[in-house]
Amino acid sequence: MYIGLRITEFSVMYGRRKFISFIGKASLGAATIPPFLTSCGNTTTPSKTFVQSDEARLNTLRKLAVEGLNPSDQDDLLLSNGLNYHTVIKWGDQISDDDFFGFNNDFTCFIPLNEDDPSDGLLWVNHENMDPLFVSDFNYREFDNPKEYHTLEQVDKEMYSVGGSIVRIKREGGKWMPVKNDPHNRRFTAKTPIKLNWDTPIEGKTTAIGTNSNCSGGITPWNTFLTCEENYHNCFGEITYDKDDIPSKTPSRYGWDEFYDYPPEHYGWVVEIDPKNGSAQKHIALGRFAHECCTLYELEDKRIVAYSGDDKANEHLYKFVSSVPGSLKEGTLYVADTVNGKWLSLDWESQPILKGKFKDQTEVLIRVREAAKLIGATELNRPEDIEIDPITGNVLVSLTNNYGKKDFHGSILKVEETDGKFDSLTFKASTFLAGGEENGFSCPDNLAFDLSGNLWITSDISGRAMNKEDGPYPPFKNNSLFVVPRYGKDEGKVIRIASAPRDAEFTGPWFSPDGTTLFLSVQHPGEQTTDLQNPTSRWPFDEDGVPKPAVVAITGDLIEKMNKLRLIEMNEPS
Repeated sequence: MYIGLRITEFSVMYGRRKFISFIGKASLGAATIPPFLTSCGNTTTPSKTFVQSDEARLNTLRKLAVEGLNPSDQDDLLLSNGLNYHTVIKWGDQISDDDFFGFNNDFTCFIPLNEDDPSDGLLWVNHENMDPLFVSDFNYREFDNPKEYHTLEQVDKEMYSVGGSIVRIKREGGKWMPVKNDPHNRRFTAKTPIKLNWDTPIEGKTTAIGTNSNCSGGITPWNTFLTCEENYHNCFGEITYDKDDIPSKTPSRYGWDEFYDYPPEHYGWVVEIDPKNGSAQKHIALGRFAHECCTLYELEDKRIVAYSGDDKANEHLYKFVSSVPGSLKEGTLYVADTVNGKWLSLDWESQPILKGKFKDQTEVLIRVREAAKLIGATELNRPEDIEIDPITGNVLVSLTNNYGKKDFHGSILKVEETDGKFDSLTFKASTFLAGGEENGFSCPDNLAFDLSGNLWITSDISGRAMNKEDGPYPPFKNNSLFVVPRYGKDEGKVIRIASAPRDAEFTGPWFSPDGTTLFLSVQHPGEQTTDLQNPTSRWPFDEDGVPKPAVVAITGDLIEKMNKLRLIEMNEPS
């Protein structure tokens, strides 16, 4: 069954048996996944083999049961039995004498400094956006024309609060703690110069000022971080073209372009960060759009395949295939036609329709949304995070929702590349799992596979719609973290593992290399606050009572059990 816009308009529901048949069971040896995949996207880092006899493993698998939570609107971080959490770092915490941790953290990624020591490494965290009420003490709600009252000093604070942070953390006494003033600790903000990885200048420049709107991300085989610029138009506006191809600029939401004349074309890219020296570059070849994530696959010949979704209603799914080993510059960008199962080339030289519209490949990449529609890409319902199943090799894509198409609960799309080849130009697409009351979740956002192949899902119900009696979301209450066990009594069930504080969403799930910790961001608690004296959330319950985005470490017996169930052959019938 192929899925495109026409399929996602329907509330296609799948029961447990149907889901299990989709998720598939195979041995690790039968899969075509390279070792690198276990450190890819919002997934996990490699671990040592867990030695246990097959029969002992099977007995453990048969007995595994996961106790879920009921939906909750409580202002707290709630966890299933067998789990606990502690805060690793939160907004405003000092990471050095000069820098502090930014606002609204999203994607997280942990790389050990030493492969033999999983308890000491570098944590990368995105800072996606900001609320001036918290960050710069500017309550724009008080003014009819807030831009008249916005100051340069306030804008500078706001620009500092976004981007990303690298923080060295160590596990001591069972808790992860930041190492303040470690030489690796650094901030990347909306004012950090970042080079453009392209031979042609963009708007006359080879360097952009800053990174912003950093949503999800990924990791490279060479252990650098990828951070993705999503809703960049909020910061410096956007350039749009009319029917006569005449450009005009739409203003930004934040009003930063009132003070800084930075070209919108410098934003909306995938940014690579080298944690060793702090160097950064924006990868133009991957296209310019609202990148949710960038999930890489390394082919046997070391060429790279990069998947990324454009997180906007009626936008598209993309794939870049490099022509040179280890390159995110040399290669071809494709966009998905999920109705016909084809990857459509966005190469200016080989596509006459693109030559008729754009002057060169650089313009195609800058205006890639227009190019994708021109060649017949399938419009999707907000494609967000993308992960590759470490057992089947299927590519899973979160389609969060699309109000315009009355798809309120979203779904997860499954892409099966032909013959399991990730550089294939054909594929099959189908609904993997649909959101809604029957399956117990709504608005899937971030995905992660743990070391045993269990699927983890975070939800993203808008704070404006959450817990509203007259909307489609009352049964789900606060946003949550879910797991879909691959084995055991609960295989195939969608189980709520954690409930977020009020107004918040969980983002950026990432497992430690030994599978004992799940790093997770708590983003925008209390985002519906209009008066700091009366916030809608008070999590994490600091003395000042102000809600703060934070990264937490979730640990406990349940996490360890689920991660130590290895990928083994399951011959028993479901």
